[in-house]
Amino acid sequence: MTRLTGSALRVTVFIGENDTWHHKPLYAEIVHRAHTAGLAGASVFRGIEGFGASSRVHTSRLLSLSEDLPVAIVIVDTEERVRAFLPQLDELVTEGLVILDDCEVIRYVGRTDEPDESDAKGKRSL
Repeated sequence: MTRLTGSALRVTVFIGENDTWHHKPLYAEIVHRAHTAGLAGASVFRGIEGFGASSRVHTSRLLSLSEDLPVAIVIVDTEERVRAFLPQLDELVTEGLVILDDCEVIRYVGRTDEPDESDAKGKRSL
């Protein structure tokens, strides 16, 4: 079971949804590598509108020609683990923005697979 509380570091990576790494979506590669590195978790959020260094606005509005919407990948773990992961982001992110923020984790508890805490369908008992 994964537990994390107290001081932590959040890394947020802003890229375009069409960015790729070896013909796969870049966001998927970042999440895969974060998982392999044993980080506490990673989430991908798709934006509906935004612009970056190119100053070109990307939007999901119907009449827009842009399909390369902004994507944010957020990873939170201890400072040591996040900083150890940064060289991989340096390798992967050739265009985009990577930011670090100090944060405080109030509660983060992973699921357990222990049978006494779940019913027959795998749902946690309260």
